[in-house]
Amino acid sequence: MIDFWLPAGLLLLTALAFLLIPVLRIRKLQAEEDRTALNVTLYQERLQELENQLQAGVLDEAQMEAGRAEAARELLDDTEGVQRRSSVLGGKIPLVSALLVPVLGVALYLHWGAVDEVVQTRQLAAAQPQSIEEMTARLEQTVQQQPESAEAWYFLGRTYMAQERAGDAAKAFERAVEIAGRAPELLGQWAQALYFAEGKQWNEQLQALTDEALQADPEEVTSLGLLGIAAYESQRYADAVRYWERLVAVLPEQDPSRAAIAGGIERARQQMAEGEQPSAAAEPDAKVQALQVSVSLAPDVQQNVQPDDAVFIFARALSGPPVPLAVKRLKVSDLPAQVSLSDVDAMMPQLKISQFDQVQLVARISRAGNATQGEWIGQSGPVANTATDLQTLLIDSRDGQP
Repeated sequence: MIDFWLPAGLLLLTALAFLLIPVLRIRKLQAEEDRTALNVTLYQERLQELENQLQAGVLDEAQMEAGRAEAARELLDDTEGVQRRSSVLGGKIPLVSALLVPVLGVALYLHWGAVDEVVQTRQLAAAQPQSIEEMTARLEQTVQQQPESAEAWYFLGRTYMAQERAGDAAKAFERAVEIAGRAPELLGQWAQALYFAEGKQWNEQLQALTDEALQADPEEVTSLGLLGIAAYESQRYADAVRYWERLVAVLPEQDPSRAAIAGGIERARQQMAEGEQPSAAAEPDAKVQALQVSVSLAPDVQQNVQPDDAVFIFARALSGPPVPLAVKRLKVSDLPAQVSLSDVDAMMPQLKISQFDQVQLVARISRAGNATQGEWIGQSGPVANTATDLQTLLIDSRDGQP
């Protein structure tokens, strides 16, 4: 912090200079004027004394002139030496001002300033995070140190979403809304996190949040995208097209997600034209290829879990982004179970199973409802996205262990 306080100290000294130098100059000039006036008075008194002595006959004319010349020379010498002999000026006002200016400056900065933010910014800038986990840890530390920072809670929520921790993201966005107010962007992010945290089940709270966001900002992109996804998931294809068309209209031309959204619109229009009604038998057709997955528990795991523990079953790209391509959520009490994973279950329209040749199937048990971290896990090897045979997942390993 030396490179912060040093310039601050120099600024304070500059302020003191502007305050004290004029005061010192005025006092010095006043002292010089007073000294000169005193010398002139003494000179005049000396001349009057010489006149009196001349009239009394004590001095003659020559002595009178000599005394007058001597008095004038002394006056000249005293006047020339005034600046050199003037005393160092003090005074209570300049001294008190010199003390109060830096003290008040530091006190006011510590009260209204942002020294904590300066320190924290320097710490974050000192070393860039090498992984999303490290970034998450830093943001979690930030919100602990600054619990009233809406920006920190917002970015923490975005980071949680990137880690598939939708439940934690929803709590972070909710906290940001409590601090910063019900901004449309925050409401949209909060609703999106809640949607995925609750297994893509639409409810009144999500409808209220998106309605409020779009009422304040009809072009709020997160809410438009979310409403389109929810409408598509519930086979309301006309509504999906309407929301996604509004979304495309407000996105920048260079936005990479425009192509994926346009593909979603085309797919919804095909569904409308063909009058498709998805069913268990029709789901794994040529257009909506599905992977059939059977999930069960190992006997030793069965003894260490609870019926209400969340079970996340998802497919992720074998070589690609770590975000799940399709997700289903169950409970331990539902196992053993058979589910299908297809493009209909995509978390994001631009990332689907059909876009990747090989995927990995994962089943995770999380008592906290966290899709990215739990207690038990089961994984498969590479699976072709066109596989039609039943894939088996056995949850038999501690999560985090090879």
